[in-house]
Amino acid sequence: MTHASPTLSAIVITRNEAHNLHDCLQSMHGLVDEIIVVDSQSTDHTVAIAQQHGAKVSQPADWPGFGLQKNRALDLATCDWVLSIDADERITPALSAEIKRVLQASDVDVAYKLPRLSSYCGKLIHHAGWQPDHVLRLFKRGKARFSDDLVHERVVTAQNVVALQNHLLHFSYLDFSQVLSKVNVYSSASAQQAYAHGKRSSVVGALGHGAWAFFRTYVLRAGFLDGAHGLALSISNAETSYYKYLKLWHIQQAQAATVK
Repeated sequence: MTHASPTLSAIVITRNEAHNLHDCLQSMHGLVDEIIVVDSQSTDHTVAIAQQHGAKVSQPADWPGFGLQKNRALDLATCDWVLSIDADERITPALSAEIKRVLQASDVDVAYKLPRLSSYCGKLIHHAGWQPDHVLRLFKRGKARFSDDLVHERVVTAQNVVALQNHLLHFSYLDFSQVLSKVNVYSSASAQQAYAHGKRSSVVGALGHGAWAFFRTYVLRAGFLDGAHGLALSISNAETSYYKYLKLWHIQQAQAATVK
């Protein structure tokens, strides 16, 4: 008696990802059995592209943060296994073959982390804290959830975690306009999350955090070995940290003003 092959759901959350989504979904052709896209009210062709790939699309009206949004997508999945992927990521043919192989052979409760290789404005980054970069993305449905963090969410599971060998490609920043946009978005969400967790800041503190982020990325994590792109990445990390703590300080000022 033969056992049926395990099925695999891919879950993706999106907002205005028309420039990314086709390549992301195309990279999973022949690997996944269903695609779930939870879209945050995109104004471009994101939803149409998802539907062209046969995805099941949901568009909730609110934005609860990255972790809760991914849990919404997870709740819509129906297959045995779940692969969480971002719109700016790609499954290589080698990784696709490896995933098929391990799912077919897996007879124990495990989750899998994928080694991610990221690009910054056209250059693959091998240092600056970006390598090695293992991300837990593949797990049995019902055996894991996402943390409820507004940003930098993570998969929470009691399963043993095993590392795969082949890279997940990550095109995180296509150009410097996108860098600036993401600096703004992530620093705002991080500031809100930090305030909710009881953290506080000052202008001087924001400067200190920014300087430390640059030193950590460029020197301690050898960002200088990635050349000019490593320097630019180190600067943008410093900006993200600086604006996170500056915005946290501003939140404090606004809250203090409301109680006077």
